[in-house]
Formats: sequence, structure tokens, C-alpha cells
Amino acid sequence: MKNQLLVAALAATISFGVRAEAPIVIKFSHVVTMDTPKGQAAELFKTKAEKLTKGRVRVEVYANSSLYKDKDEMEALQNGTVQMLAPSLGKLGPFGVPEFELFELPYLFPTKDALYKVTDGPIGKSLLAKLEPKGIVGLAYWDNGFKVMSANKPIHAPADFKGLKWRVQSASKVLDSQTRLLGATPLVTNFADVYPGMKSGAIDGADNPPSNMYSMKMYEVQKYLTVTNHAYMGYAVIANKKFWDGLPPDIRAALESALRDATAYEKAISQVDNDRSMDGMKQAGKTTFYTPTPAEDAAFRKTLLPIQQQTEARIGKDLLMSINKTVK
Repeated sequence: MKNQLLVAALAATISFGVRAEAPIVIKFSHVVTMDTPKGQAAELFKTKAEKLTKGRVRVEVYANSSLYKDKDEMEALQNGTVQMLAPSLGKLGPFGVPEFELFELPYLFPTKDALYKVTDGPIGKSLLAKLEPKGIVGLAYWDNGFKVMSANKPIHAPADFKGLKWRVQSASKVLDSQTRLLGATPLVTNFADVYPGMKSGAIDGADNPPSNMYSMKMYEVQKYLTVTNHAYMGYAVIANKKFWDGLPPDIRAALESALRDATAYEKAISQVDNDRSMDGMKQAGKTTFYTPTPAEDAAFRKTLLPIQQQTEARIGKDLLMSINKTVK
């Protein structure tokens, strides 16, 4: 009987030990393909995190909207169904932090270096801190790139947008205003549904960084591309605050280290990937490329300039003035 009790006690101890050693699981969901800069960086974060924590953390990456689509992922993060996301910065405006709308403003950031003065400086840090009352920890900024316009008709001037059904992401007030100022009709569409919408004719056009267009094969169903580089698209790597704050300090430090490596890598490859994507679309030969003349570029800028004034009340006049000063 004693031996049976000892065996049972030993089995219980071993079982408890196995349970205690079970890894912390991080579900990291995103909506783009694995071969995009964001997709590759998420995979690198997984590799680094699992290595640095010696297996105490397991990162499950769900790419290409395989777990949640655009409209659902923020709610999933808040309720803890997923622990990490990397949504586009514009999604955080409708979510309740309108200051993030600034990243969608057309012609605000002239270069990547100007952008980094904002994201890597005090302004960028203060913006991420505004997410905490929403139950979210802002961890890093990732790049995508500057956007180009695509449609099934040539776009050389604002007048060319008249009557087009234009895809916009989420309920972005900036993108809605941009689309209407150009004379098109905004259609809120999940990223995964853009290609089918373009193929069926439900969507006439959209603006995206080249890597998004190429990875989702939009060039197969868009006859014309105009290299406007009119606005930036980036991402915020975010985590559920309760989950992140509850991690053991050494685990959290290891994850922060893994994320720094993934962030540096993501920024390094984003422009290279966009350049390759442009080349890939040109080689496919299904899309006609056009670069606006200086006069055409000026016309686009003039048409879209009112958006900054329209957003002052939501973003804050002082913040906009500070950014305009920083990027010069």
C-alpha cells in the first residue's frame, strides 16, 4: 500500500512538473502573406523568441487572415483570444486613438528618414502610450512603404477618379475623405477580400504599397498603376496589456529583445521588397505603369491638402504642427 501511495505521489509530482513546464503560447495574427516584410518579420520574431526563452514561449503565427480578418482582429486582441497583432497604423484611429490617423494623411511624410524622426522619437513613443487605456501595449513600429494607386482605367489626375468604387480599409475617416475628395466612392473591404472584389468588378481600384499588391496578386486584376507615393502605410506591433504585463520579467525581456531584432530586420527589407515587387509586376506585363509629371503631382497635392485641416480637431492642431516641423 505504501509503495502504491509513493508511486501515486511521484506520478502526481511528475504530472505537476510537466504542467508547470508547459510553454507560454503567444498567438500572433496578421492579415498579409508570409512572404511580405511583415510576414517574414513575424516569423523571425517567432524563431528569436523561442530561442531566447529556451522553449518557455511558443509563438504561433497566423498569416494571411487565417485566424482573423481586419475587422475582427482588434476585438480578438482585447478579449485575449490572440496575444499579439501588427495592424496597419490607420486601424488604431477608428479604434479610439484618433492621433494615429496622422499616419494616413497624404503627402505628410516626404521620405522614410522623415517618418523615422516621428516614429523613433518622442512623438512615436507618446502615441504608443495612448493605447494602454484601451488594454493594449504598443511595442514597435514596422514598415510597409509608400502607396501607389491602381485601377482598371488610367489615373493621371484627380478627375480620373470620378465614379470609381475605391477600396478603403476599416472605417478610416482619412481614407474616406481622401477617396471622396478625389471623386471616388469608398468601399470598406477586408484585405483578404480585395483581390476577389477586383476580379469580379465590385472594386475598381485601391491604393497600396507595391508589396501588398504583388503578394496578393492584385496586378493580375488591375490594368493600370500610378506611382504616386502619396501616403505611407506602416504597422504597430501591439500586445494584449494584461497578458504582456503578466509575463515573468525575464520572459518579457527576452521577447523585447526578439522584437528589436525582428523590427530592425523588417525595416531593412521593406524597401527592398517593395522595389522587387514593382519589378515583379512590371515583368508580369499585365499592368501599365505611369509616373505623374510634376504638374500632375501638384494637382494631387492641392486636391488632398484640405484633409490635414479636416483632421485637426481629431488629431490635434499642436500635434500636426509638431509633426510638420519634425519632418522638414
